[in-house]
Amino acid sequence: MGKIGFIGLGIMGESMSENIVKKSNEEVWVYDLNSAQVEKLVAVGGHSAKSIADVGEKCDRIFIMVPRSEHVRAVIEELLPVIKEGTILVDMSTIDPSVSKELAAKVKEKNADMVDAPVVKSKPAAIVGELGIYVGGDKESYEKVRDILGYMGKDIIYLGENGAGLVMKICHNMLVAQIQNAVNEMLVLAETAGLNFDDVVTAISYGGGQNFYIDSKKDTLKAKDFSPKFSIENMHKDIHLALNLAKDLEIDLPGAVNASKVYDQAIEEGLNKEDFSATIKVVNEITKQ
Repeated sequence: MGKIGFIGLGIMGESMSENIVKKSNEEVWVYDLNSAQVEKLVAVGGHSAKSIADVGEKCDRIFIMVPRSEHVRAVIEELLPVIKEGTILVDMSTIDPSVSKELAAKVKEKNADMVDAPVVKSKPAAIVGELGIYVGGDKESYEKVRDILGYMGKDIIYLGENGAGLVMKICHNMLVAQIQNAVNEMLVLAETAGLNFDDVVTAISYGGGQNFYIDSKKDTLKAKDFSPKFSIENMHKDIHLALNLAKDLEIDLPGAVNASKVYDQAIEEGLNKEDFSATIKVVNEITKQ
């Protein structure tokens, strides 16, 4: 085996790559446009790559965690001229499945392979290595990187051919956006009717409305702490990926459309970088107009 590479050291990628550095017994070469992020990983035992191409030249298992389809495309285009036969690229970004399939086909032409492995949960789970990971692609390639994925995630599921992991991630985040919207509306209604926040959260836990979103966000929602664990701009991207997929499949998803409007307004109001729970501000405005 050669070396491990990791490209993209943002909010999630920083902690994901750190887990690989600390838990594997192999050299891990990291790259990000932000050199300060690279230095953080060097400080815990990682190695600084000079460029994306440098990662491709040195490593035969390369993990990618960047924001959007266009960023993944740019990374792959820089890797294609230099990757070695048998290299496995693991794209952990959340992007359009059709773009992922297109790029996987180009990687295959180089006698290498690409799998999609987007993650669920947010920064706290990334720190402790307990992400959920949805995998699509060649199963043999998945098995070759399964142990490395295990450094980052606790719950890992193989879902099928290229793109399947991304479809599942899009379905998951569409559901989260709608659960979140329902929680927001419920909290606004309860508050307007004069109920105490803590009592409301406790009462919800007694019945069928209990859910992970309110359980994990109750303290920050109460404190109005919207420091980003998963940003509004990322969920805005994901809900629109869901609507694009639904359009391609010729199905209507009215709940997703409604949630997307909340995110559209949040973006218009400049809440891009705040935690996605900050959409409660928008729901407050909408419901009290």
